[in-house]
Formats: sequence, structure tokens, C-alpha cells
Amino acid sequence: MGLFILNVKNQMALSESVEESLKEAEAALRNALAYAARQEKPFVAREISSMICSIDNLVKVDQLVDKLEDRMKGFGDDKGSFGTFFG
Repeated sequence: MGLFILNVKNQMALSESVEESLKEAEAALRNALAYAARQEKPFVAREISSMICSIDNLVKVDQLVDKLEDRMKGFGDDKGSFGTFFG
């Protein structure tokens, strides 16, 4: 996965319904992975696990971006500047 830059101005977090749907899809894929591990060729299991990883990364990156936005705005537990860490 390459380096990417997000323009986070005026962006919303994942809605509750989208996040819940992603978690349901992840659970279904985990179930499919359990069957694929016993019955299918290895590349099938690898592709299913890749989909699970992509869903998990999407949810976690969204949460990270939310925290960074809050910190830049001065909200939440992580309020304040980034100091010299990024500068």
C-alpha cells in the first residue's frame, strides 16, 4: 500500500450504519475464511483474508483521521498542537 495524503476538510466519519455493515461483512468473510481454509485452494483463503484486512484498515484509519482532526481543532482528550514531532 502506497503513501497517501487525505484532504480531511469538511469530511464526516463513517456513519454508524456503514461501520456496522462493514463489521457484518467482516464477520461473514471470517466465516467464509474458516470454510475456505479447509476446502479451497490457498489463494482463495489469501484473497478472503485480504478483504478482511482491507475492511479492518478502513475502519481503523477512519478512527485515526477523526482523532487527528479533533486534535487539530483542539477537541477531545488529545487537544492541542502536535509540537515539534511533525515540524
